[in-house]
Amino acid sequence: MAGRIFKPFPVGAFTIIPAGFPTPDPCGIPLILGRKGAFGSGEHETTASCLELLTTIPGLKGCRAFDLGTGTGILALAAARLGAASIAALDLEWPAALSCAENARLNDLEDRVLTICGELSAVAGRPFDLVMANIYADILLPLADRLVELTRPGGHLLLSGIPLQDKFDIERRYTRLGCVVADSRIMEDYASFLLRRAATP
Repeated sequence: MAGRIFKPFPVGAFTIIPAGFPTPDPCGIPLILGRKGAFGSGEHETTASCLELLTTIPGLKGCRAFDLGTGTGILALAAARLGAASIAALDLEWPAALSCAENARLNDLEDRVLTICGELSAVAGRPFDLVMANIYADILLPLADRLVELTRPGGHLLLSGIPLQDKFDIERRYTRLGCVVADSRIMEDYASFLLRRAATP
């Protein structure tokens, strides 16, 4: 969406609003996005499905979340709008990190969305209540152990960017690591999974 003009549009419970446009009426939960180039305007089916699945997750209010490959930060912003207390939004690409930080500012959420430019090793500390990753299946597979590790027992993982031919491999890999499928979306070209890490006995 770099530099292009688009109009506000609804995605599930949310309304995506380009920076500078007035808030439409009616309007869902507002997510204001600037025009700096990064993936995640809400139009792609993977992002739209993640936004839809986010609203189904219990206990988001006050939670700690992590967004891997944040792009514009749209999922981090949505989690914040739904009540998450803090979101670490990580992207390897500097332009994407800048875009996320700018969008957090546009939404007055910079106090809750921490933008990080770096690799996954930059994230440490106690596990998160929610881990989100709308990235490629060939990244989700090798990072499976680490992403599950980063999720507290009983917490959720929201995974997308998964081509249909890879959905079985992703589901099998994460369930073998102790996750259960709480919900999913099978779309035209991609799949999204909402997983729950098994609670400690």
